[in-house]
Amino acid sequence: MEERRAWIPARDGVRLALRLWLPEELPAPVVLEANPYRMDDLTASYAGEYERLCREGGLAVARLDVRGTGSSGGMAADEYTQDEHDDIVQTIAWLAAQDWSNGRVGMFGTSWSGFNSLQVACLQPPALGAICAIYASDDRYTDDVHYMGGILKAVDLVDWELYMAACNALPPVPAVAGEGWRDEWAGRLEQEPWLLGWLARQRDGAYWRHGSLRPGYDRISCPTLLVGGWADGYRNNTLRTFAALRCERRLLVGPWSHMSQATSLPGPHLDLVPELVRWFGRWLRDDENGLDGEPPIRVFVRRSTRPAPDLAVVEGEWRFEPGWPLERSRTVVLRPSGKGLDVVPVEGDLGTAAWISCAGKLPWGQPDDQRSDDARSLVYDWEPLAEELELLGHARVELVVTSSEPVAFLSVRLCDVFPDGTSALVTRGVLNLAHRDSSSEPEPLDPGTATPVSVELEATSWVLPPGHRLRLALAGADWPNTWPPPRAAALTVDRSSVTLSLPVVDGPAAIRETPRFSPPPPPDTSGEDSDDPVVWRLERDVLGRETRVVTGYGWAYEGPYGARIRERYDGTVGVSPHEPGRAWARGTARYEIAWPEATVATEARLELRSDADAYHVAVDVVAEEVGDAPEGFGRRERRYERTIPRDLQ
Repeated sequence: MEERRAWIPARDGVRLALRLWLPEELPAPVVLEANPYRMDDLTASYAGEYERLCREGGLAVARLDVRGTGSSGGMAADEYTQDEHDDIVQTIAWLAAQDWSNGRVGMFGTSWSGFNSLQVACLQPPALGAICAIYASDDRYTDDVHYMGGILKAVDLVDWELYMAACNALPPVPAVAGEGWRDEWAGRLEQEPWLLGWLARQRDGAYWRHGSLRPGYDRISCPTLLVGGWADGYRNNTLRTFAALRCERRLLVGPWSHMSQATSLPGPHLDLVPELVRWFGRWLRDDENGLDGEPPIRVFVRRSTRPAPDLAVVEGEWRFEPGWPLERSRTVVLRPSGKGLDVVPVEGDLGTAAWISCAGKLPWGQPDDQRSDDARSLVYDWEPLAEELELLGHARVELVVTSSEPVAFLSVRLCDVFPDGTSALVTRGVLNLAHRDSSSEPEPLDPGTATPVSVELEATSWVLPPGHRLRLALAGADWPNTWPPPRAAALTVDRSSVTLSLPVVDGPAAIRETPRFSPPPPPDTSGEDSDDPVVWRLERDVLGRETRVVTGYGWAYEGPYGARIRERYDGTVGVSPHEPGRAWARGTARYEIAWPEATVATEARLELRSDADAYHVAVDVVAEEVGDAPEGFGRRERRYERTIPRDLQ
């Protein structure tokens, strides 16, 4: 195996940094990953996977820092820009033209690089022969970290949305970029934090449709492998996109959160590298590896498991499926007994047991026992099951709701209640009722008027055993997963209107054979010498009438080019239980990198508070070169302040 560096000259003269891993046998097919997470320091550990793809799979591997990030030049104006797409298309053409390449290129990656694999596939560059999108979304508005059900995400504000502001302010790696790295660094500080633009775009529209596969799935023609996880925030992309694509496609859905399939909380685990080698070998090298004869879907069927925020393994088993939707699937409709108007509690801090909709590395853990939230919700229980019940797909709740306010939210949770009362979250959904008919043209509710509403819950797999019961829990907030509503509306539901439609799977599996996977490799902790404390704490200020969630995590490690790196993230979100419009988020993300040439640090600080009418936000971005060198960068700070009206939010 040979490692190389290369520079891709973009059409406007910007230099794009590329690293290459070339196998011994050439020419070879090429697989490309492109993201902003800095291949030469923050995510240098990804090289272990690239080396395995190269050595074990005979694939040439390319890693690209997207423009304005890491060692690449230019400005990082936003996520998934047209410039980014154009740069990747140009990079694919460059890779296909090299004498060590067989002219066929694939794209792959997790999260951001899964997103842009789908996005670039829509552009159909001639040399792109296949993609693998891992934990990726088909819809940037409804299924990303910004909005959910037409409601602003809350605790995400003090995590990814904030740390990208600090990450984008880091300079290029001096040993890679050369003498002009400080000038490049200064230019990066002229770019305002992305989250300000996201806060201003509260409706769906052209901005969010750019980079979204939905609804134009027919734009993808190359073979596509989708990898998803039931605990991951992009789970809806799995079944929905597989059903809509018309290209050659495969789907692998496991129990995982937004983590490696080899280490995820929860497991069970597997080694994804052999799956990638097999996929790209078939479509970029015409390997006869048996892939064509296998069923297109491999799914981990989750079975009832007692909840825990750090759950290690979920019960269940792997299964093949011949396609989607399943022929043996049917919709079962349940209705609560009785009639009358039921009150939906609207309390700003309701939802802490369900936590965040995208689990990952702690403190972004999994749902806990739901009983504390159930006790404060409108709950409908059904009788204990006489026989096993399997759910696979999207449940839906339809009801007629009346609100005293023009803007109100509805949180819906479907739970598995154990005989001893333990309540495990099966799936959830949340809806800004002003978005009941459209997220691009929302309309306020007519206060006092009964209004039909339909809420689709997130895709799920779950098998309930006999003796367990289903519970439907309704509330007026889903905090801190999403921002609380502007006011505590009086919210009522006509019980006779409530229908719960369940995606029920009947009978034995259509395919008796069971999928088999390679076991995960031992975890690689080389270079990581310390872990800062992980903080996940719920605080109730009784006299202050405020509830707070406090988070924190970080670590220190070594990187290439003699780097010593430290990352730290701390955040708090708070809300008044009885005045939900009074909510806030405060966080800090900090990076410090010590190279032989210089020691640099960046920090992003967020202060966001809301009232019933507006979001008031301030973001400070600090960059400094630590030390007294006369030619040094010094310390520079930019502050961005906005008051952004709540647009039916």
